[in-house]
Amino acid sequence: MAPQGPGPQGTITVARALELPALRRGLPEVVAAGDGLDRPVRWVHAGEAPNIASLLKGGELLLTQGLGVGPRVAEQRAFVRRLAERGIAALVVELGSRFTTLPAAVVDAARSHGLPLVQLHREVPFVAVTEEIHTEIVNEHYAVLRRAEVVHRECTEVLLRGGGVPEILRLVARFTGNPAFLESPDGQLLYAAGPEPDGPLPVDTEPLQVWEGLRARRAARRPEPPAGSVVADVPGGGPGPGAVRARLTVLPVAGPLAPVHRLAAERTADLLAVVLLRARQEEELTARGRGDFLTDLAEGRIAAADAPGQARVLGFRPGEGPLLPVVMRLPDLPEVPGLTAPSGLGPLEPGQGRGPGSGAAESWSLLAHALQEELAGVGAPVLLGVRLPERRVPLLVGLRDAAERGAVAERVAAALRAGVDRAWPDRAGARPPVVVAGLPGGWETVGDELRHAAQAASAARGPADRAWHDVRSLDVDLLLWRLREHGDLAAFVDRVIGPLLAHDRTARPSLVPTLEAYLRHAGRKAETARALHLNRQTLYDRLARIGRLLGSDLEDPRTVLALSLALQARRHVRSENV
Repeated sequence: MAPQGPGPQGTITVARALELPALRRGLPEVVAAGDGLDRPVRWVHAGEAPNIASLLKGGELLLTQGLGVGPRVAEQRAFVRRLAERGIAALVVELGSRFTTLPAAVVDAARSHGLPLVQLHREVPFVAVTEEIHTEIVNEHYAVLRRAEVVHRECTEVLLRGGGVPEILRLVARFTGNPAFLESPDGQLLYAAGPEPDGPLPVDTEPLQVWEGLRARRAARRPEPPAGSVVADVPGGGPGPGAVRARLTVLPVAGPLAPVHRLAAERTADLLAVVLLRARQEEELTARGRGDFLTDLAEGRIAAADAPGQARVLGFRPGEGPLLPVVMRLPDLPEVPGLTAPSGLGPLEPGQGRGPGSGAAESWSLLAHALQEELAGVGAPVLLGVRLPERRVPLLVGLRDAAERGAVAERVAAALRAGVDRAWPDRAGARPPVVVAGLPGGWETVGDELRHAAQAASAARGPADRAWHDVRSLDVDLLLWRLREHGDLAAFVDRVIGPLLAHDRTARPSLVPTLEAYLRHAGRKAETARALHLNRQTLYDRLARIGRLLGSDLEDPRTVLALSLALQARRHVRSENV
């Protein structure tokens, strides 16, 4: 028998076991399924019980003298069949105690089931065989660990040198000899690397070509990777120990993948988690630094002459055109213990709940990353900041001229909302963020405009489906918001619409929506009826009831102005009646 090498890393094969001295002294002879000697041996078991198969898990090399085989042909065939069904690596029978030659039924059954069958012509101590094979298996496992440790050490060195995902992925691809991919939990490709042989890669192993094949496989509703692939989860994508940030996938297109490759991928996945976390933290710190700059600009702590230079340091290089200040406010954000809002961009909003994510840092890190990617497609230079204390996102956009303000504001607002949806998918169905665009101008005026837009974002109480607000349309809301703690504002609301609010708390139908629609349509009753899906007579009856409750003439311009202000003010004040 020719010498055989080890099987897959971390195991030995049946052929290798037969070459070890303890079994070789028994003069082994393969009598069935000789083509199966490359089977891996997981463990060695010795036994003589007729039901020995029920005690095995698969992958064992079974040593026996045949005492449990049984005297009848049917029992002998059943004995072999049960072992084959259990998936043992091989059956080794020592001749002498029970058989001088193996029964034909045993040999035929082993051949028909493809189970390697070996007979030993000389007696050997089974304990010596077990010890020797187990030592060999353990040595193979240590060899696997050493090889995986080499890759882990190389990846760690890359990390310490400041390297990132591409370098680490190339090491994995080189070690496995196969293309490696980092993908998002939803299957989007983030990075790809090939094994980088001396010559050009064959088309069927070129990473992007392989990825296209995997994507086509998934499109055909076969989401699982090909057999023999290695997939390792990169942890840390959210709350809980089972959260996944990404997945490392190695596909066996250039050669088979062994246990050592799986072990190396699992260890590398932990390092990738550190790399991705570091990248997110750096991105968050940069975004927060830009947010601090924008806040200082709004507070007047940065001179207009110094602002362009500081902005260039932060990577913002607009052209000669005006600057457009934009502020986004989100209604659902993480609570940040220990942080208080400075006066710069306004106080914290009352009643805001907790947002998604495992904490403020992680939530804002995800948000900064998603917003930056979405804003890259706006087609204009953008300086994006985040302000944790105020729970807002301020930014400046470089315009070519003031005429494109509306079109650019539309694109920026869409990108901001898309970024929020990507970063915090759990917010689906929640109230959308408020985006306010200020008036464009130069460095001399943009600070004041940024501050004004930030305060207007806090005051905005308009329709939730509006993509963005022109800061000029919020002047009344902003004035009322600034007066929200003043008792006279609540008294004004109670005096003007208090009876109507009291009615709606105890009676149906509610009349406030009717009054709001009537005022929104400038007193045009036909349009109001259509908007409320009412017939004209029903609308007339409701308007008459409103007039009686308030003691007001709804046709009087001064009354209309007072009612409009009171309805807007009630969104900003708290009182017993509001």
